[in-house]
Amino acid sequence: MAMDLNWIWKAVLITIIGTFLLRIAGRKSISQMTLAQVVIMIGIGSLLIQPLAGKSIWVTFGVGITLVVTLVLMEFLQLKSDVFEKLITGKSKILIENGKLNEDTLKKLRFTIDQLEMKLRQNSISSISDVKWATLEPNGQLGFELNEQAKPVTRKEWNILFQEIQLLKIMMDPTCKPSRVTNELEGNLFTEVKNREHKLKERPDETLD
Repeated sequence: MAMDLNWIWKAVLITIIGTFLLRIAGRKSISQMTLAQVVIMIGIGSLLIQPLAGKSIWVTFGVGITLVVTLVLMEFLQLKSDVFEKLITGKSKILIENGKLNEDTLKKLRFTIDQLEMKLRQNSISSISDVKWATLEPNGQLGFELNEQAKPVTRKEWNILFQEIQLLKIMMDPTCKPSRVTNELEGNLFTEVKNREHKLKERPDETLD
């Protein structure tokens, strides 16, 4: 009896169509998805295996396309209506305000202090008093703003301080030469994305044979 090889082309087609559907649905990771996106992704994942179990492959793809179109429509409606966005996605909730815990919100969200402290540690925050604002976002991520005294120095602030130090050195000793801050001329990983090219830097110790 000849072996049924229909599963081969079905598997290839499922991979291609499934990748296309998920590409349309979005490139967010599970931790960044809204509840609606998670539901759609789980639904698509469950559907894609059905043809291999003997179900109609074209009906499966039709249902998958319908799910993705529904998701895109829901996201479009969220852009147009704040009420719809609040209903589907929800709003951010304030957990910390001016260094103080909002315990009532924590209780409503069933979010423990230990869980909050874990998220703060993951963001290199060692003290709740250093946090001016902290919010729990609809995707479960923690948004925060540090107090002024706890914020790290920015490159702009450092450059201003550096210039003031150089000016002070010249005022104290007019014969000294100011130091220079070298700029990165060859770009970085983000400029590679913008320019759509990838360049490998040669190591100084590498020589051609």
